[in-house]
Amino acid sequence: MSPLIPLNRLSRLSAPLVLVPLIVAFALWAFAWPAARTEPRDLPLGVAGPPAATEQVREGLQQREGAFELHTYPDEGAARDAIKDREIYGAVAVSPSGPKLLTATAAGPVVAQLLEQAAARMAPDGGTVPTDDVVAAPPEDPRGAVLSASVLPMAIAGVAGGALVALMRLRGTRGVVVLLGVAALVGAVGAGITHSWLGVLGGNWWAEAAAIGLTALAVSATVAGLEALLGTAGIGIGGLIAVLLGNPTSGVTSAPEMLPEPLGWLGQLLPPGAGGSLLRSVSFFDGKAADTPVLVLTVWAVLGLVAVTVGGLRKDRDRAAGGPEAATDAATDAATDAATDADAPAERPITTAPVG
Repeated sequence: MSPLIPLNRLSRLSAPLVLVPLIVAFALWAFAWPAARTEPRDLPLGVAGPPAATEQVREGLQQREGAFELHTYPDEGAARDAIKDREIYGAVAVSPSGPKLLTATAAGPVVAQLLEQAAARMAPDGGTVPTDDVVAAPPEDPRGAVLSASVLPMAIAGVAGGALVALMRLRGTRGVVVLLGVAALVGAVGAGITHSWLGVLGGNWWAEAAAIGLTALAVSATVAGLEALLGTAGIGIGGLIAVLLGNPTSGVTSAPEMLPEPLGWLGQLLPPGAGGSLLRSVSFFDGKAADTPVLVLTVWAVLGLVAVTVGGLRKDRDRAAGGPEAATDAATDAATDAATDADAPAERPITTAPVG
């Protein structure tokens, strides 16, 4: 017996022993580390009022070095506009009657609670600072739990759609059409559940459906495109990017600025993070600050669709040259055509009745 056979068997047996612990370690790093290190890091916060009146507030906020990125506004109205434009998460407005905290629970209830705690430490004589929720979260989801929970289903739907398209070998034009159709249906179903049924989203229904559908398309096209380029391993890689890395770094449960670096900015470059930010913008802020998430998702979707198209062209070329995948693809297409023919009603022979 060749000595290579035992070595090959040993490598096959040892692969799960190495890969599974590595995946578990990666998942714990991606999920547990951000949760254990959640705190503000250059969190955009406004200070409104005359410079002389706001100086003490600025000094109090800057006691936590690196926690807040302070923006100065001349008055409370300007700070409110900045919150509605998603330039800042909140602001401390100083007036002759004292400081006032402006928050936006729709931008993140965890951040709003953090700002309330920071403002309480600045209250004179141990009192309280009045708070005004400029952009409030919907009463049906005051803690943002449903919006946060929506990111993972969007990622899973994208992975499932891309994997099915890949396993059915729907490449080229057929694969692109199916991926677009799946994304449109996922968007409609997602908006129907979260907006129409649960009532946790308060923006334009079509914009929310488009945001959910574009997120699903970015993930599904990436998975199908990676499979077209790398084979079956591409499905696993796409799933790791979307679920194990993209979901915990999305920042939807708190804010990207609350995550340890580099996860804060990295998550916004992945489909789940960009999709969560886009859905929040179109649902509560009239689409403000939606340009960057749309760009990120579009890039992922276009690259994935191009890879699926290239995979279809390569498949056609292999068929013409009798390449290694030609027989498998031909058998798959034949089985698909046979199933389609079996579902179609059988044609009945045309008979002519005798005359007379």
